[in-house]
Amino acid sequence: MTEQQYYEGVGRRKRATARVRIYPGGSGQVIVNGKPYREYFGREIDWERVVAPFDVTQTEGYFDVTVLVKGGGITGQAEAVRMGTARALLKYNPDFRQALRRAGFLTRDAREKERKKPGLKRARKAPQYTKR
Repeated sequence: MTEQQYYEGVGRRKRATARVRIYPGGSGQVIVNGKPYREYFGREIDWERVVAPFDVTQTEGYFDVTVLVKGGGITGQAEAVRMGTARALLKYNPDFRQALRRAGFLTRDAREKERKKPGLKRARKAPQYTKR
């Protein structure tokens, strides 16, 4: 079997990490953890997030995409895939940088879940105060 040329990008969001490989000259199929992306991600908004970098760069259907994604929830994983795809497209063609940057796909969203503090119910929620 001959190894096909691919471009790889890693995307992260919250606790999710996605390793994305794009293969030029493909048919446009996107496989996430061994399943088609529409099967893996149940909601339409997540489908749109996954293919958004191709819409911005007008390269829909030009690449086959394989993704390994771990951790986090479904939406975090979809956004991690989006970032990984954008980074892989950047390696394929550096001219895409301006369009991807303007769409916000190259900026790492650094927000993470805040830890629970002792004496509180959640990170910031305090028990209800009672005077007597």
